[in-house]
Amino acid sequence: MTGQDAGLTTADIARDLRALGLEATGVVLLHASLSVMGQVAGGAATVVEAVRDVLGPAGTIVVPTTTAENSDTSRAYLASVAGLTPAQVKAHRDGMPPFDRAVTPAPLAGRIAEEVRTASGAIRSAHPQSSFAAVGPRARSLMKDHQIDCHLGEKSPLGKLYAAGAWVLLLGVGYSTCTALHLAEYRYLPSPPRRTYRCVIRYRGHRQWRSYRDVILDDSDFEAIGEVLDEDINVHHGYIGKAECRLMPMRLVVDTAANWMGEHRR
Repeated sequence: MTGQDAGLTTADIARDLRALGLEATGVVLLHASLSVMGQVAGGAATVVEAVRDVLGPAGTIVVPTTTAENSDTSRAYLASVAGLTPAQVKAHRDGMPPFDRAVTPAPLAGRIAEEVRTASGAIRSAHPQSSFAAVGPRARSLMKDHQIDCHLGEKSPLGKLYAAGAWVLLLGVGYSTCTALHLAEYRYLPSPPRRTYRCVIRYRGHRQWRSYRDVILDDSDFEAIGEVLDEDINVHHGYIGKAECRLMPMRLVVDTAANWMGEHRR
């Protein structure tokens, strides 16, 4: 019985990652869908183990661990309260869990991201809405000082990942999920448009609402930017199991997106 018949193994995935171009010692920003890959022996843990095996002991893996459940300005919240009475909205809002980076799960980020977040030695950034988690020797330095008024800009892990020459790996997901493209939203204009965000956090043991202003985030044109990126020879294409994959330098992703936004956004 082959690895494919029994489900993808760590060795199968590691082999395909190397064929895709992933190398040891680097930093990789991973966005992945376990379900798209097909059968994987051991599930999300096997995928994370394979990525870490390829990166080696000097490599660091980073994943988004974003949360929308604790914000009353998120799309998820607005959808959840649509059609409710004022009393029901208040009850819903009062019951929203505060963000605690040590324990708050990130279900929308997927099972592979959760596997990284809960891994031994993993470090999570402090942003209550747009956190990241990392495991590896550079995890602490990449995750520190994530400012609340900077979801995905220069004062977030994305700014550090860009400076570190990280690679972006899209495993079974499209460009619409690629958080690196958001860094371009902070760069394509000298002063990008901003809005107010709100979320509830746990601060010194108490539930507390925080309000702050940050750049308006809009992923509606990310697939169009992806079409441009797919024409670049530095974007590596391949498959892991049934999942279409792309591996590309983060600087290429961000610089291309910033140029595109400067020409096409209004």
